Amino acid sequence: MLWYKTLHIIFMVTWFAGLFYLPRLFVYHSMSEDKISHDRFVIMERKLYWGIMTPGAIFTILFGVLLIQYHGLPGWLQLKIVLVIFLVIYHIWCGIILNNFKKEENKKSHKWYRFFNEIPVVILFAIIYLVIFKPF
Repeated sequence: MLWYKTLHIIFMVTWFAGLFYLPRLFVYHSMSEDKISHDRFVIMERKLYWGIMTPGAIFTILFGVLLIQYHGLPGWLQLKIVLVIFLVIYHIWCGIILNNFKKEENKKSHKWYRFFNEIPVVILFAIIYLVIFKPF
């Protein structure tokens, strides 16, 4: 069980690194005006999304599911799972945005992406609270 927990935390950190950094790249990408910058951001975003974020998400969820067999499904864990589902939706939304940038179809401003970037921060705070305090 400790290996599952260790790997769950390692991959969660990896996933969140991408969830924090990719929207920040979107901020800068939305402000870029030249082809060279656009092409560079497209490559960076793709590598981050497919090389770090997506494997991090998959392994976080895999080891989380394996941990459920040891913890059961108390109320705090059920709420954590709901929050993880929101993170998966956010992750997929990032992939859609990534494709819009690739096709040069972005319609959102850098200010919108700055707000968008804060969503995983709020969810992370809630998840950590639930895991540490187990309120119900």
